[in-house]
Amino acid sequence: MPIPYKARKAILANKEGKKLYHPQVVIIGNCSLNDLAKEVAELSSLSTGDVKNTVDNLISVMTRHLQSGESVTLDGLGNFTLSFKSRGNGVENPDDVSPSDARLRINFRPATTRNNDRTVATRSLLTGSSFVRWGHSALTSGSGSTETEEPDNTGDSGSGTGGNPL
Repeated sequence: MPIPYKARKAILANKEGKKLYHPQVVIIGNCSLNDLAKEVAELSSLSTGDVKNTVDNLISVMTRHLQSGESVTLDGLGNFTLSFKSRGNGVENPDDVSPSDARLRINFRPATTRNNDRTVATRSLLTGSSFVRWGHSALTSGSGSTETEEPDNTGDSGSGTGGNPL
């Protein structure tokens, strides 16, 4: 199924003073852990409860490792790390630095494979993506052809922006 997107006007103007438009992914729903567990159970010999229990335990173990200062890599999925995002301007003395001056964040970097020339060949969870403009397709009308755009391997959505707009 193609990824729905819409045009979004930039908040800030560019150097020429123009507010340009960029593609924005449209989120049309949510898939819960229970939904995922049911689908994985259909593809395996495990029950829905077994799959949900395994994922719950994976989250607990990942939390423990992240909170102990380790990064967590799930082969074929990606890498999770913790970082701080500063809330203020900082302090002059290193002894005055405090975690209360920042917000704790989880960073995710999808797994990638590389071509011989070191360019990105695939990004985990993105390989094989296609796009459809929201409101202009069978997604909303229920019939007809979809207006899809195939991305290249560099992450360009084919939107004509000359690179990954995100």
